[in-house]
Amino acid sequence: MPVVRSSEAVTHEMHGARFVSYAAPRTGSKELCAWRTEIPAGTEGPVHTVTREEILHLLGGELLITLDGRAERITAGDTVIVNSGTALGVQNPTDEVAVFWATTSVGLEAELADGTRIAPPWAG
Repeated sequence: MPVVRSSEAVTHEMHGARFVSYAAPRTGSKELCAWRTEIPAGTEGPVHTVTREEILHLLGGELLITLDGRAERITAGDTVIVNSGTALGVQNPTDEVAVFWATTSVGLEAELADGTRIAPPWAG
């Protein structure tokens, strides 16, 4: 039984946020990736279009999530379904850290507004 201990999780920093990867091919997952994301107070990540469906579940704090230009404030306990091909923006307009759990399929990529394509290392 594959078990990923918290001490074995790999941390990545990008666009002012911290991504802590637990489930990915390197840890034995064949189809899914899962990670915890910490968004510091006042942080706004770049809008990006995702190539795979992504599920975000807010564990703590509040975020302003924008999907294809439509903004929605979410609070702890809320879940956001981001369909493939959706432009996603994540902003923490509060004065506390927001933390969410994300799950997607292996191979997720994000395309930035300038056309740059990123294959996040925590997503397979």
